[in-house]
Amino acid sequence: MNTFHFNTAKSIHFGVGALSTIGQLVQQEIGTRVMLVTDSGMMSTGIVDQALTHLSKAGIDVVLFQDVIADPTESVILSAVGQAKTAKVEGIIGLGGGSSLDVAKLIALLCAGESTLASAYGVGNASTVRLPLLLVPTTAGTGSEVTPIAIVTTGSSQKMGVVSPTLLPDIALLDPLLTLGLPPHITAATGIDAMVHAIESYASTNPNNNPISRFCAEKALQLISTSLLTAVRIGTNLQARSDMLLGSMLAGQAFANSPVAAVHALAYPLGGYFHIPHGLSNALVLPHVLRFNLETSPQAYCELATLIFPELNSIDEQKRGSALCDKLVELSNLCGLPQSLREMKIPEEILPVLAKDAMKQTRLLANNPRSINESEALSIYQAAY
Repeated sequence: MNTFHFNTAKSIHFGVGALSTIGQLVQQEIGTRVMLVTDSGMMSTGIVDQALTHLSKAGIDVVLFQDVIADPTESVILSAVGQAKTAKVEGIIGLGGGSSLDVAKLIALLCAGESTLASAYGVGNASTVRLPLLLVPTTAGTGSEVTPIAIVTTGSSQKMGVVSPTLLPDIALLDPLLTLGLPPHITAATGIDAMVHAIESYASTNPNNNPISRFCAEKALQLISTSLLTAVRIGTNLQARSDMLLGSMLAGQAFANSPVAAVHALAYPLGGYFHIPHGLSNALVLPHVLRFNLETSPQAYCELATLIFPELNSIDEQKRGSALCDKLVELSNLCGLPQSLREMKIPEEILPVLAKDAMKQTRLLANNPRSINESEALSIYQAAY
């Protein structure tokens, strides 16, 4: 067996109503003066008010930062860091979707004073010191609450990552009740996003692809594939919401240790240029990247095919990879997601620009089962068009 390592959050608290414990957890592990990081959309759901009430009852003094945006920029992060330093907070809480959790991670890192954002970009460049950190996801997709990764939009369209075990939180607090209000289209996109995390992690050629990450990926795909349509169509189904949230977390644990690859590399320019939500960007390119990979590296996808869609057991083994792609397209379509870049009003003439930008994601492309050059990336975008 190859040598490997497996890192995750120090402590995971999962359960219906778990948000009610946030005050006690913060008091014990995070501090008595904290910054709560979220976005304006979350402010209208009532969830932030619930968290603030529980924190107040525990005697926690809270500085609220509610200016997180999708695909957060450097300026948003640095603004929050400035406010946190001025307020002399002792710890950070991230509450919301992946963007809020990513921003919270970076505030905790940068407030410790040993890293700058510019110096932290890349793998293993961040300081080993940060403020205490608690993360509360409200979507079932990114798995950010258990990943050592934060993504930042730099310049007008490019995305950069900070990758370091330092970003893993002290506590991941997961409450399925917080996901009940997610609209169907967000449920669908974030659910497919989590599936992509698991699929890419399982097939990753990263040297740290390991038995634990593969187990997490398999369990995540079983949970999500059997609950996604129910969660989309009957958003109040608590069992489906619980399975989605747990599956998302397991997928996060998988790709936090056995990293994702070309699907994400080709999805990032779509978000950078056109502000397409990350989960939807992944869904749009997923089947086309997998078909490209199948030509040289079918084994992992054939293994996953019958795990995700047991009915594919009756199909000849050599055809299962292609059948998996067809079934993923069918699932995405049943979830009501757009199926092409054309539907997203992306001009065809920009595809070469997207392909050129995707090639900058060397950290991700290195993990893909099949090497991709710029002309092949363009062909994948054209297939997705």
